Amino acid sequence: MKSAAIRQAFLNYFEERGHTIVPSASLVPENDPTLLFTNAGMVPFKDVFLGRDPRPYVRATSAQRCVRAGGKHNDLDNVGYTARHHTFFEMMGNFSFGDYFKPDAIRFAWTFITEVLGLPKERLWVTVHHSDEEAATIWVDEIGVDPARVSRLDEDNFWQMGDTGPCGPCSEIFYDHGPEVWGGPPGSPEEDGDRYIEVWNLVFMQFDRDANGELHPLPKPSIDTGMGLERMAAVMQGVHSNYEIDLFQALLAAAAELTGHADTTTPSLRVIADHIRSCAFLIVDGVLPSNEGRGYVLRRIIRRAIRHGHKLGASGTFFHKLVAALDAEMGDAYPELRQAREQIERVLLKEEEQFARTLDHGMGLLEAALASLDGEVLSGETVFKLYDTYGFPYDLTADVCRERGVTLDEAGFERELEAQRQRARAASQFGGDYEAALNLEGSTEFTGYDRLEDHSRVTAIVDAEGNERVTLEAGQKGVVVLDRTPFYAESGGQVGDTGYLRGDGARFQVTDTRKQSGHHLHEGVLLEGELSVGQTLTPQVDASLRQATMRNHSATHLLHEALRRTLGDHVQQKGSLVSAERLRFDFSHFEPVTPNQLAEITRIVNAEILANAPTHTEQMTLDQAKAKGAQALFEAKYADSVRVLTIGSDDFSIELCGGTHVARTGDIGPFHIVAESGTAAGVRRIEAVTGHQALAWFAAQERELNAVGARLKARPEQVVERLDSVLERQRTLEKELERLKAKLASAAGNELLDAVRDVAGVRVLATRIEGVGGKELRGLHDQLKQKLGSGVLVLGAAQEGKVSLIAGVTDDLTGRLKAGELVNHVAAQVGGKGGGRADMAQAGGSDPSQLPQALDSVHAWVADQLG
Repeated sequence: MKSAAIRQAFLNYFEERGHTIVPSASLVPENDPTLLFTNAGMVPFKDVFLGRDPRPYVRATSAQRCVRAGGKHNDLDNVGYTARHHTFFEMMGNFSFGDYFKPDAIRFAWTFITEVLGLPKERLWVTVHHSDEEAATIWVDEIGVDPARVSRLDEDNFWQMGDTGPCGPCSEIFYDHGPEVWGGPPGSPEEDGDRYIEVWNLVFMQFDRDANGELHPLPKPSIDTGMGLERMAAVMQGVHSNYEIDLFQALLAAAAELTGHADTTTPSLRVIADHIRSCAFLIVDGVLPSNEGRGYVLRRIIRRAIRHGHKLGASGTFFHKLVAALDAEMGDAYPELRQAREQIERVLLKEEEQFARTLDHGMGLLEAALASLDGEVLSGETVFKLYDTYGFPYDLTADVCRERGVTLDEAGFERELEAQRQRARAASQFGGDYEAALNLEGSTEFTGYDRLEDHSRVTAIVDAEGNERVTLEAGQKGVVVLDRTPFYAESGGQVGDTGYLRGDGARFQVTDTRKQSGHHLHEGVLLEGELSVGQTLTPQVDASLRQATMRNHSATHLLHEALRRTLGDHVQQKGSLVSAERLRFDFSHFEPVTPNQLAEITRIVNAEILANAPTHTEQMTLDQAKAKGAQALFEAKYADSVRVLTIGSDDFSIELCGGTHVARTGDIGPFHIVAESGTAAGVRRIEAVTGHQALAWFAAQERELNAVGARLKARPEQVVERLDSVLERQRTLEKELERLKAKLASAAGNELLDAVRDVAGVRVLATRIEGVGGKELRGLHDQLKQKLGSGVLVLGAAQEGKVSLIAGVTDDLTGRLKAGELVNHVAAQVGGKGGGRADMAQAGGSDPSQLPQALDSVHAWVADQLG
């Protein structure tokens, strides 16, 4: 049975039993600081299990993309060397959110495995947590599993997402490959063998673990099922290794062809076949190679695959060419992969080209270090030098050393480069307290789409120390929660509203508004009066700041579409900040945006503003939004009912957005880009202003232009022409000055020869030259060296606090005297260093006061070298 058929059979089976098929979520978890990547099928439903994210269904099923390559859940080092470890895998799941529990979950799993897939019951083994008598009874009494094939385990059968969050006892189903394969049943001393393989895990979600380790009952007991697609495919296809299933065979064959290595069982080919899946899907979900966080993990995986390819003999770039084979294998199941294929190939190719500059050189240095190694430990200093000086990744050094049986001096490396070590392990820095939310029922009703003032009731108060209070007194800082509010809470890049809460003599200044667990948190300080829970207030948003923010937010949507039309469909939003002062928009693009492109983008946005088209917002289902062509912004998580913003003429931009916006595009006012820059590999940033801020920027630029014109004695429209004329005259004068300096230096050359001294039979000239720079110094050196015929010379000059040095040795003396060593001897005394050939070398320095003594030392140095 092919993998695709197993995937579809699973989804169909549970859909027929009342489960809603939910598409795979992004590999980048939304609003979950505890995770680096989506590493299990239940991650997208975490808030649902906690009762914080109500859905229109109580049963769900999915085929979820997962990555385990960073942080606590990290399988990277085992990939390629074991039969079942992957950086990327698909987790089939069925979920109950307070609907059915253990009896139905167990029956669903058993029926699917034995009746739909047809696995023989006598080959199935079951595990339960030792405390879970209920599950054990169901398996034995209701399902009919032989008690001898039910193992009771301890901590291995208690599942949790991380250090905090949903958890509970679990029950697993193992498949017995038969006595011809070594290994024992789960719980036995031989359980690590390959005979019994876990294919299904039923998690009985009963608790929520807080940061103190305490277990709290979930609002409703729930079910989380995980069936690894690759493992089940191996069972159904009669193989023992996941790499032998159909999903991998095509990838292995393609990797073998690209590397010229025919043996598809070699670990390096398996690494490549595995890594192309995780790399491609991470890029699909917006992750790009960088030097920190998720981007660093992606870069690490890419470079590990490239290194294994070169180890097999691959030449040039090859890894990006595997995307076609992956598309053929998985594009039908994941259309987003097929749609992003060209972008994935571009990203991987660029990373390959960049890494190629360090791989060959670094491998040569590492091989040399290993060849001369005395013992079995590679020093931390050597690892650091490879990493810091030559850019060779620490992880690849560790990978190669592992293959050679060599241990790394990790502690030494950490001492050498603590900051980089922390960045390399950025995955472990992700963390958070999942219980940081207020313990409040319901949610705050947001009324700010059509009003800036309302009448509300205080439902909670939190002081500056985070303690819930009944009252707040004048002068105290805190957070106020209302039952309804016109204040927009920071979200989607738009900053939170500011303003005042007034009532019964109280005046609370709101300095920021945030959202947490469905409630709007109004942060600020009570300026006068007293606030109490239950009190009625009038919240008033600062209208001018809200309007300016709306102008920038609406302009951001126009900018996004203008970027796509100008640069290409690969442009995806990577972040944004929308405030009253300006907008900032980060997007995926692999090269600077040219001035002509920026001009075109600005033209497009302003054309839409001048069209003064009305802005429309609609509430619809997610499927309806997709059918309408709406784009989702910045890896956001959306409910089934979403808000769709259409802005610009002829539906110019259609996007999902919960922010506040202008009524017509003309309300934005002028739009102007003030800066374009790079923020990370493959990510560019545009900063822009609109409305009054744009007018202020234009006025400031006009003042600057008028000031420049006044200095040049030219009208504004003549500034460029007059400036060109001034620069051309300056260039002419500079050339004349250089000519005169060279002439003076040449004339002084004959006089300088009078300072030549004889040192052990060698003519030595060491002198300071006044009024010349490094360029003139080089010309004078050539003239004097020719006139010397045979000898050594060192010339020094000082200008604007910097020292320039040049040393020369005639060819007949380079066997005994080296110009590079000589110039470094002098440079060290003036706070600098340099280098060059045996016959000529240059250096710089930062201490002109020591130049006379340094030049005087040349004669003694020459005498020492000759003596």
